[in-house]
Amino acid sequence: MKVLIIDDDKLITHALKTIIEMEEDMEVAALGFSAEDAINLYDVHRPDILLLDIRMKDKSGIDAFKDIIKKHPAANIVFLTTFMDDEYIKDSLMHGAKGYLLKSEFENIVPAIRSVYAGQSVFESKVASKIPDILNTSPKYDPDLSEKELELLKYISEGLNNKEIANVMYLSEGTVRNYISVILEKLNLRDRTQLAVYYLKGQ
Repeated sequence: MKVLIIDDDKLITHALKTIIEMEEDMEVAALGFSAEDAINLYDVHRPDILLLDIRMKDKSGIDAFKDIIKKHPAANIVFLTTFMDDEYIKDSLMHGAKGYLLKSEFENIVPAIRSVYAGQSVFESKVASKIPDILNTSPKYDPDLSEKELELLKYISEGLNNKEIANVMYLSEGTVRNYISVILEKLNLRDRTQLAVYYLKGQ
């Protein structure tokens, strides 16, 4: 899989490149050091995963994310940061980021890339624990959702994949996929990340 790394700290970008390229099934498509690099290099390389610094000198990773997602709605973008800022976390969630990782937790980077590539969302445990408080002013759940649909949303918010959800709910994977499609349509949402955010907002 191809990974694009964007961070205005060149030491970080090269350290991440070294870590990722130790994996036989991963390659670093390019390195960039600004939000503009992120936008331009994404267009050129179309990576499977974009690791994107959230705070940079020219403009934020959130701004770059918005530009990229307009042209490439299926983009898998994971934010990297040294900041546990509530606004950054909220912005990343509300705009559909696939993950939010702390740069200090280098050992989590490769597993996170694999999880996002497999269709999951990944939020650092320290970040995930803050989400309910950050989003606690939002409305409760849509009354059209059944108890089983809410249970499934709970497992999505905990990061379980379809097979794991099928096991704990005693359903087939096909049934889980069907449930997810129905819920996405009911709520007019795009993907699992937005479903997870929706569930956490309603708590």
